[in-house]
Amino acid sequence: MVPETKYAKSGDVNIAYQVVGEGSVDLVIVPGWLSNIDAFWDEPSFVRFLQRLASFSKVILFDKRGTGLSDRVTDTPTLEERMDDVRAVMDTVGSEQAALLGYSEGGPMCALFSATYPERTLSLIMIGSYARRAIAEDYPWGVEKVKFEEFIEIIRRDWGGPIGLNERAPSVANDDRFRRWWARYLRMSASPATAVALTQSIGEIDVRPILPSIRVPTLIMHAKGDRAIKFEQGQHLAEQIPGAKFVSLPTEDHLPFVGCPELILDKVEEFLTGIRTRSDMDRVLCTVMFTDIVGSTKLASSLGDQRWRDLLEAHHMSVRRELLVFRGKEIDTAGDGFYASFDGPARAVHCARAIRDSVRELGLSVRIGVHTGECEVKGDKLSGIAIHFGAKIAAIANADQIVVSQTVKDLVAGSGIKFKDYGDHSLKGIPDEWHLYIVV
Repeated sequence: MVPETKYAKSGDVNIAYQVVGEGSVDLVIVPGWLSNIDAFWDEPSFVRFLQRLASFSKVILFDKRGTGLSDRVTDTPTLEERMDDVRAVMDTVGSEQAALLGYSEGGPMCALFSATYPERTLSLIMIGSYARRAIAEDYPWGVEKVKFEEFIEIIRRDWGGPIGLNERAPSVANDDRFRRWWARYLRMSASPATAVALTQSIGEIDVRPILPSIRVPTLIMHAKGDRAIKFEQGQHLAEQIPGAKFVSLPTEDHLPFVGCPELILDKVEEFLTGIRTRSDMDRVLCTVMFTDIVGSTKLASSLGDQRWRDLLEAHHMSVRRELLVFRGKEIDTAGDGFYASFDGPARAVHCARAIRDSVRELGLSVRIGVHTGECEVKGDKLSGIAIHFGAKIAAIANADQIVVSQTVKDLVAGSGIKFKDYGDHSLKGIPDEWHLYIVV
């Protein structure tokens, strides 16, 4: 029997979700590539997989924005927006803390969510997943650009058929019934244009910088002969996430409900039923932003004390207004600069742009630095090397410039934000040289 499909509101977007099972552990399933939660229940192997999960947990299923039964969107969703969708669904069903299970492309978002919201993440499970999809000089297991383009061309040409099944489930690739279901499942999940757009955005994903910041119990499982995502990509995740447990699966199938589902389910149940809530989360992944008025000393001298104080107050009101709009948290205000934190880098960059534009109307120029990194939480304050890094980035920016770290650039892939290379820089008091970018 198909569970009732309901909707959660994430901003202006309706996110379709289902809940099945009444276990003591909340388990959010984050699907890979494309999904349709109603179509899940048309395939017996998928039904058995979900029912087994529901035997020991409360399973929360949802379709990512732009896919399946959720609202279609005009822009390609970012990892940050998809994190908002998970939070919206969890809030709607009354789940304060949940384990996250992401398979394939669902894994990177789960990793980012776990690092950003450890207080809401009971544990992290990634199956057949990765930190980066595209090949790079320091990441030889990714997909070559030419193969990626070939797959996108196949989508444009052959959408409607069982695309990608040979790589994702070779053991059933010649099963006519499964092939028909897979083709219908893809059609119900996305249109050809949506499938192309989402596939292109996947090629930009890179969450490698945040993996060491994950502090929740983590289980990584990967098929030894996986044809879609190389085995080494799963190993890389386990090596980079502190304390992660790694399980090699004796199959070529990428889809978790095909190949050796019973082994996967046994490992998931064993992992989850032994988990206890952690209440002492003192390190989180966050994005910090530092702003500073350019030429403030000279300006204050020319205006005089009273006019300068009035202008400074107008500046503070403008900055605080934009922080409110973009969900930024003011941490400190030192003289003519602001130090704020955000739960997502794209939101921080958009806020930085808005601040720059709004204070221009006051005749002011600002320099802004944005960085994402692991921070120590002490009450309402944040500390750690990430804070110093963000401040140093702001210090080397010129008037009206927004300078960001490589990590920020990587994490906002698909957001439409454009960058210009700012080269390598030595930051006072911080070892090594760091590659930086300017927001265009």
